Amino acid sequence: MLPPDDGERLPLDELAARLLGKPATMGRRDVSRGAHVSQRSARKFWHALGFPQVEDDDAMFTEADLLALQAVARLVRDEELDEDTALAMTRAFARTTDRLAVWQTQLMAEALAPPELSAALDEPDARAVPDLRTAEASAAKLADMADALEPLLIYAWRRHLTAAISRMLADSDPGQASQGVRRVVGFADLVSFTALVRRMTERQLAVMVQRFEALATDIVTAHGGRVIKTVGDEILFVTLDAAPAAAVALDLVDTMAEDDLLPDVRVGMAFGPVISRLGDVFGTTVNRASRLTSVAPAGGVLVDDAVAASLASLSGFETRALRRRALRGIGQVTPSELRRSAGARRTTKPRPDEEDA
Repeated sequence: MLPPDDGERLPLDELAARLLGKPATMGRRDVSRGAHVSQRSARKFWHALGFPQVEDDDAMFTEADLLALQAVARLVRDEELDEDTALAMTRAFARTTDRLAVWQTQLMAEALAPPELSAALDEPDARAVPDLRTAEASAAKLADMADALEPLLIYAWRRHLTAAISRMLADSDPGQASQGVRRVVGFADLVSFTALVRRMTERQLAVMVQRFEALATDIVTAHGGRVIKTVGDEILFVTLDAAPAAAVALDLVDTMAEDDLLPDVRVGMAFGPVISRLGDVFGTTVNRASRLTSVAPAGGVLVDDAVAASLASLSGFETRALRRRALRGIGQVTPSELRRSAGARRTTKPRPDEEDA
């Protein structure tokens, strides 16, 4: 609920001070001197965080900036990391938290938007931008919640770091290392998305994409897979083995078909070596999965030979080889259509909000 409008505007510098601890009173020279690093190193750190260049004497920095730069300097000095690695670590935090912050501000603005604004956003040509009063209320609410949200951020990072370390050690095991990193890679793509974009408002499109991402993420993680990234109408996921990948793909198809808001989805999957870098995956296996998705029918799942062979001895799934065809940039491939075996059922549990309904 929005607070009453008393006509006073929320000072941005006051909000920044609440979030950053103290007002910005230092220039770049002050921060670099306090951290005992060169101005050049301070400038590289600032850019690694994703912020634009500032003049040396601009009072843009707070004590929090000084402490952060000191922490990077300690990584180099005490942990014996070279500067490039320390900056790469910083860049990884920056890219992830930038998307997180934008995502959360949008969620809060949608939650606090008054009913009349929400209705207006569903009108043709409406733009999904909150009015000033909603934006200020969202900003104040997020500033109030920051201290409560911070422990959750640290907890999630430590949990995911633990999982990533476990995967790295498993991939490096002598029994697996000779094969490199091998994954089942899958793409799920909303059908006729371009046509839907032309007919929907920004608000309606945002609601649809958010629902797709939420449902797809729940399904992938329920089967032990990882969502690598989502790009509008498409989600890229990986699993260690073919069985959970097959369950993910078929549950995605069934779930989207049953949802009144979402169009059908098509899925393509391939199994083989991948290059894992910067939180993403690359390589021929990824390209093959993408190309299979592009030729899959609405509500269908196509897999390559490696996935089909891995599923051949497993109950609950069946594959049917289709005609051989050329995939752009890949060459000749014999895709197989994936289905559930007769009598097999979905394995994804209902979402918590559905169980409580």
